[in-house]
Amino acid sequence: MAKRVVIVGAGPSGILLAHYLLRRQEAYQIEIYDRRPDPRSVSFEKARTYPLTLNARGLHALRQVPGLEDSVKAQGTAIWGTVVHGRKGKMRTLSRQKPLFALDRTQLVITLLEKLTETDQSDRLTLHFNCKCIAAHFERQSITFESITENSVAEELRADYDLLIGADGAHSVIRNHFLPTEEFTLEAQCVPTDYKTLFSLRRNEPAGLDLKPEHIHSWRLEDGTTVLAVPTSEAIASGVITFSCNNNSFVKLNTTTQVLEFFHQNFPDLSPLITDAEAEALLNRPVSQVLTIRCSHYHYGNSVLLIGDAAHAVSPSLGQGGNAAFEDVEVLDRLLDEYSDDLNLVLPDFSTRRQPDAHALVELSDSPFPLSKSLFLELIVRQKLGKVLHQLLPQHFPTSLFELLSDTTVPYSEILSSYRRWIAKVKRSNQKFLAQQSQ
Repeated sequence: MAKRVVIVGAGPSGILLAHYLLRRQEAYQIEIYDRRPDPRSVSFEKARTYPLTLNARGLHALRQVPGLEDSVKAQGTAIWGTVVHGRKGKMRTLSRQKPLFALDRTQLVITLLEKLTETDQSDRLTLHFNCKCIAAHFERQSITFESITENSVAEELRADYDLLIGADGAHSVIRNHFLPTEEFTLEAQCVPTDYKTLFSLRRNEPAGLDLKPEHIHSWRLEDGTTVLAVPTSEAIASGVITFSCNNNSFVKLNTTTQVLEFFHQNFPDLSPLITDAEAEALLNRPVSQVLTIRCSHYHYGNSVLLIGDAAHAVSPSLGQGGNAAFEDVEVLDRLLDEYSDDLNLVLPDFSTRRQPDAHALVELSDSPFPLSKSLFLELIVRQKLGKVLHQLLPQHFPTSLFELLSDTTVPYSEILSSYRRWIAKVKRSNQKFLAQQSQ
């Protein structure tokens, strides 16, 4: 008899897991629930979205499902490096040997959904949108949702399961139900930098401004405020502005004029890309905080499992969150093969194998980039010089931290072990920098 799987969260990792499970012949019957509307039927402006990048880890996980990697790449832009913009128009280019692929999160979800539903698995797959989880009973292996469709009476839905997957993000409802269970511990912390998203930056329209295509563009102030712009189509880039949560001038802006003046004064070569409409939208968007999550384990018995941000949310500084979530799916699939789908063995071993890498990724992502100008320049020199030395003497000069993260599938725990001293140095520097900013 097929195992009944309930996946809470129709984000990238939840949908990719459904792809993987449907490949396992008739072994699984899948239901996916999400509290948001179907992104295929919601206008882009109202969708929960931001730019993300897929690297070797994420692409490798997509590659295991025939046609999926190519479909996702077709919606993205190959990224061959980063351009660091200086205050006086000076640019430094950090090139890549292997491309990242940048795309909008909502477009990624839509692509994964379309490929999922076109396989004609209607007898084994059911999608439920606008359904909010209101209760989970681990002992009874049942879960209750409330339909939250507009203009209709709320309706409760109950689902029984053999396997419940919590893929519902950093603020996971399923993870909350782990809290009363035996020996489960959770460490949740807010990263000391907040952010807002930027949409519809019109590339290359202003005279004299040329955003190099196929590159991520970065602008940075001495107080650590940073703008990242990611090309998402031929004409448009999207991005984020990050800033200290302590005493930052950006959060004090109250009018569209002040927003435009802020960019004119601080990011003069970027400011022509900020339209009046985008400035107003940016002003009205809420400030977002980044929550990092460490869990003692990710399973409950043989019937509940956390994956992705629900298990190990990290800072977006390294662009690893989505890739690590996709890697979760691949690790789970390998364990299902190894243990012939015996969940009594699969789920505990998932926690055992995945936790060291997940905890390492949190540490790597918390302090990869220096906030101080001097140490940031040291980082750039390290990157450029290290790449040359590695090519000349690979036995003496290892692959750089960022290439290991984005161009390989080397476990995060091994990467942290190799670069622990640098991460500790940056962490100490950033703590000192933030303490000075808050004074």
